[in-house]
Amino acid sequence: MATSSIISPTNALTTVAANSSTPTSSTSSSDSTASALGIDQQTIAGNFQTFLTLLTTQLQNQNPLDPLDTNQFTQQLVQFAQVEQQLRSNDQLGTLISLQQTAQTTAALGFVGQTVVVDGATAQLSNGQANWNFNSPKPATANIVIKDASGQTAYTGSYSVQAGPQAFAWDGKGNDGKQWPDGPYTMSITSQDATGQSVAIATTVQGIVDSVDLTQNPPLLSIGGSNYTINQIKQIIRSTQ
Repeated sequence: MATSSIISPTNALTTVAANSSTPTSSTSSSDSTASALGIDQQTIAGNFQTFLTLLTTQLQNQNPLDPLDTNQFTQQLVQFAQVEQQLRSNDQLGTLISLQQTAQTTAALGFVGQTVVVDGATAQLSNGQANWNFNSPKPATANIVIKDASGQTAYTGSYSVQAGPQAFAWDGKGNDGKQWPDGPYTMSITSQDATGQSVAIATTVQGIVDSVDLTQNPPLLSIGGSNYTINQIKQIIRSTQ
């Protein structure tokens, strides 16, 4: 990643709810028919086949001398069409979600072995080298604290940073010169400008995607012992080998 300067301690679906109400006929209402069939009236609109069975049964059992009112029958046919459309819409939404999940899985697999930059503050110390990147909105004095996985402070330092993207390289040595072991280390930055106002500085880390956990939704990328989602990736770095 191109940076303006490098700092180092050593160099300073919403499911649609269907309408469940059904108009009553003059001699045999939908409510009574549903009750006779043992059907919960409030769930009728959620089941296309049940709604069709209810409507057909009502027509078969109407009084020939006093048939179902035409207007009511028309309303029920409209409801029947609406239920069918809503159920088909739900099926299509389910298909779209499934396709999206498949696409996320395929994309996640493609990151394995790639060097990426992600939002985060935990970097892997390996062979005496750990790297972070950050972006300061304006010049400031930054106090940097690096801690190991157990929360023990490994290094602290104060630096003058410029506006823009920058890198911080740590050689794994504490303030007392002690060499810390390889592993994950977390960096935090608190900074102030010339007037004493706090300056928010976001950090990113660079690492190789070791594996992908496809059992999670969305899939999780393992980078230096920490998990990240695909939307946290800011940059992919091409290998020079």
